[in-house]
Amino acid sequence: MHPLMKYFNNIIETIGNTPLVKLNKLTKEIDALVLAKVEYFNPGSSIKDRMALKMIEEAEKDGRLKPGYTIVEGTSGNTGMGLALAAIVKGYKLICVSTDKQSKEKFDVLKAVGAKVIVCPTDVKPDDPRSYYSTAKRIGEETPNSWYVNQYDNPSNTLAHYQTTGPEIWEQTNGKVTHFVVGVGTGGTISGVAKFLKEKNPKIKIWGIDTYGSVFKKYHETGIFDENEIYPYVTEGIGEDIIPKNVDFDLIDKFEKVTDEDAAIFTRKLAKEEGIFAGNSCGAAVKGLIQLKENFKKDDVVVVLLHDSGSRYIGKIYNDEWMKKNNFKLDI
Repeated sequence: MHPLMKYFNNIIETIGNTPLVKLNKLTKEIDALVLAKVEYFNPGSSIKDRMALKMIEEAEKDGRLKPGYTIVEGTSGNTGMGLALAAIVKGYKLICVSTDKQSKEKFDVLKAVGAKVIVCPTDVKPDDPRSYYSTAKRIGEETPNSWYVNQYDNPSNTLAHYQTTGPEIWEQTNGKVTHFVVGVGTGGTISGVAKFLKEKNPKIKIWGIDTYGSVFKKYHETGIFDENEIYPYVTEGIGEDIIPKNVDFDLIDKFEKVTDEDAAIFTRKLAKEEGIFAGNSCGAAVKGLIQLKENFKKDDVVVVLLHDSGSRYIGKIYNDEWMKKNNFKLDI
């Protein structure tokens, strides 16, 4: 780099160092200071850029990923985008396997950045050969010179947040953070941030936001994987019908469930009342935090993580017709 000029050598160097933004109107009934970690400031518009790059770098280091290889991954869209940016810079091909419940914008974006996209049905069991988990694994096995990422069980996912997201939150709050609230999907964000923050201060509370139709909350409370908890839901990016290895339940203090309707409404409220144009799971995280407001004291510093951008949901959450079709009330 030229000593007098400030620039990045490529787009992946801009990943991380996202801002903390105080929430004002949505959290006016909460005594504590509530700060949003706004992850759509990453170049791929989501937090997944962090772990996508880390998983690629670690696989390069130990030889699982070699020059000219094809990267294969199952993704609801955001991880695929992070992988695509890194693949472009580093010269890999990318195949993304996703489900038919994801927004069309996510697929269009992935294709725009050069990924091949394969869409699988949502409403099948994870071990069904048609599921996106099984399909991604099979394509990884069948494609010569390929590397199957497996973000759910890949420890580099958690490592990314232990090394970047957690330290950023600690530094930005000057070590004053008391609660960390985040939606849980693969589990990498909550587990990596929790590990870092609890090493700094074991009193920090870590709360995971779950959705109805997902197994996390009951599994955390009882240790039972209850298939009756599993049913289709609309909220994208959080909740699972499997237990990913990246979810470290010992580091999580509590799970709170948020309905599809509340997640959608509070996503819209974030845009309208705070000017934060965030994605579907972000509304769930904020509503979950509000549901837990009795737990906060005046001097608490609560950090809620906003995973991605509203640009991925123009045809869904931010579309009035789609909201009406799902019977989600629009008086916001």
